[in-house]
Amino acid sequence: MGHGLASLIIRHTHRLPCPTGPTGDGDVVARQLDAALMSVGFKLSTDLLAHLSGLSAATVVETAVLALDAARAMVGDHVQHNVYFRDFPTQVPDTFDFWQECIAAALADDATRDATATQLRSGVLDLLTLPTYGNYRHTYAEMLAVHDELIAAAGDRMTVLHLGGVLDDEVTAAYLALAGSTTPLGDEHLADLRTLAAARVDGPQPEEIPIRENRAVVNAARLGVGADLLLDTVTDVLRLACALSDGDVTLQEPTRFRALPRPVRRALLAGLDGVVAAAPGKLADVPAHRERWKRLGERLHPHEYPRWPGAAAVFAVARGEREARSLDGRVEELLGRRKDVTGAVEQLSTAPGKLFRALDRLLRTARTQEERDAVVAAAERVAPQVSGRVVLSVREHLHNRSGKRGKRRVFVNRLGRAWVTADTRRPVPPPERKRLTAILDAEVRRRLPDPGHLLIDPDVLDVALPLSGRATTSGLGVLPRGSVSPVDGELLRFFVYWKQTFQPTDYDLSALLLNGRYATVSWLSYTALRNVGGEHSGDITDAPNGASEFINLRLGSVRGTFIVPQVNIYAGECFEEVAESFFGFMLRDAAQQGRPFEPRTVRMKSELRGPGRVALPLAFQRGNDGRWRAHWLHLYLKGTPTSNQVEGNRVSVATLLRGMIEREYLTVGYLADLVADRAPSMTLWDGGALPDGPVTFIGLDRPEGLHPDSRVITPGNLRDLVPA
Repeated sequence: MGHGLASLIIRHTHRLPCPTGPTGDGDVVARQLDAALMSVGFKLSTDLLAHLSGLSAATVVETAVLALDAARAMVGDHVQHNVYFRDFPTQVPDTFDFWQECIAAALADDATRDATATQLRSGVLDLLTLPTYGNYRHTYAEMLAVHDELIAAAGDRMTVLHLGGVLDDEVTAAYLALAGSTTPLGDEHLADLRTLAAARVDGPQPEEIPIRENRAVVNAARLGVGADLLLDTVTDVLRLACALSDGDVTLQEPTRFRALPRPVRRALLAGLDGVVAAAPGKLADVPAHRERWKRLGERLHPHEYPRWPGAAAVFAVARGEREARSLDGRVEELLGRRKDVTGAVEQLSTAPGKLFRALDRLLRTARTQEERDAVVAAAERVAPQVSGRVVLSVREHLHNRSGKRGKRRVFVNRLGRAWVTADTRRPVPPPERKRLTAILDAEVRRRLPDPGHLLIDPDVLDVALPLSGRATTSGLGVLPRGSVSPVDGELLRFFVYWKQTFQPTDYDLSALLLNGRYATVSWLSYTALRNVGGEHSGDITDAPNGASEFINLRLGSVRGTFIVPQVNIYAGECFEEVAESFFGFMLRDAAQQGRPFEPRTVRMKSELRGPGRVALPLAFQRGNDGRWRAHWLHLYLKGTPTSNQVEGNRVSVATLLRGMIEREYLTVGYLADLVADRAPSMTLWDGGALPDGPVTFIGLDRPEGLHPDSRVITPGNLRDLVPA
């Protein structure tokens, strides 16, 4: 079994590709594997346990290594999580008392006495110069020795690993699902698609690859084996060139193009020539990425290939030697100077997606009812040609354009960086907003397939639809941005882990507590080690071998309405430079005891890979009923180059959180309501008995015992709900 591909399948599907090998008596080893998995919050399904029991012990041992390694990595247990304060969460000192102890130790040390005394006389002391501050003072084994074993509880997470098909079939299915996705993928899933495309480039292909970034990754694999490229715009070629240089296929970040072999240069230039020959108007796409085209031209040498004049024309446009007016430019002229809404609608109707994205502006610009009617009529006419993702995005946008005063406008780019500003736009006219909403609902309903018997876990109804690649991240128990999920437990414990690559790196885990008006109540961080209801595990300032920080909160004692965990980069490498970094949270009962990190209690673990210096994975809100719920954010703030602290970003975090909480997202519940009329039956699953026949199940986890012909939708493949 190819362990790399098999681990990928386990991570994506929670299915173990069907192990093959000699038959035998593997029952004992299979049960030992099951027990080992349960210690990290996983277990084998009944079918998988039975299948392993019929294989030889040696085969089961090999499978066990794969399954256990994959499970531990998913939950974050593949590394050692030490803490600065060995007895955490007990015996955490008062912050100032702790600092005084560090100063006393420095004054008692001949090597640091004079420098510390000099700093004290100046009135400013750098904690990082104190020898006992910021580095572990005990080994991982010494920390484990002072903690009791975790007492199992009914509320502990238990994720079932199911029996999958043979590895080849699972790899093919995963490739088809990612390549044919109707929504953009995040960076982690794009990397997985690159791996799968290399393995399946000669196999079955999806009927359509609607997302351009995915097409670039697939084209890179096709180019490697000499297969025909999938190109119908000049930008497809630019994205492919970025993929070949390990650059950003989303074109959000600059790419340093590599020197390309002559056969590759010929393939790219021939592709460009073919696109331009078939549709010369595609040259209008070049100015949007003019500088990238110039840089690529330096690598492709188009002047050496006069037989491809279409390719030469692309670079002539990029250099400004040839004019190619874009659709956006023509529309801007019509709307900007002439206020010709009808003319703009006519132009945009040739690009239905652009028309939909411009609906808000068109309706605000329209001066007469005739113009507004023309906008709505055009939207209804082209709606069947617009991608499902764009239809849903515009529907969500219109839902949040009710015109209420004081609303904030939240911007989140494709890299996850966010900012908020007051919404000063005029409202969308209510009659047209209502008409468009009905049109979009009807279009989505038309595209939804007949689900048969629909079985829904009620906890998934408030999960937001993943309409963009940065709406979520890879990990365990991760939900898309805008989702709301229940939080049950007495203790909430956050953790962050990072391992630096080349320079000392200091990540600081903090938690900001806000009241119902988004004003600061208090916080927990390395500057506030103890507070009402919580403790911090201590500051670690260097992570050559990896480091962890924790925050423990007793939910019943927390003052305030919101808990906002955040990871601040105080110094060193950013989230995209470190060797590894991830965040998560655990839930447990106070009586369970256990180590600071207990994999069986982890409810969520996600990678930290974003452009800012402050990460905001999610927030927790106490409702009027007293229950806590998680609001999923997946956001990054730009921050400052160094010394980011919770004290310094309280206002910006509170403002951003308010904008995110006030925004309403399209959820699984929205689609369930639309499809209810078409489903022969729809049942909210109470966790009990399952139907005997096949169903379409939508839930947070796949229950054991579903009919094998059932269609299963969980957060791992939630994008499959978005119609094409």
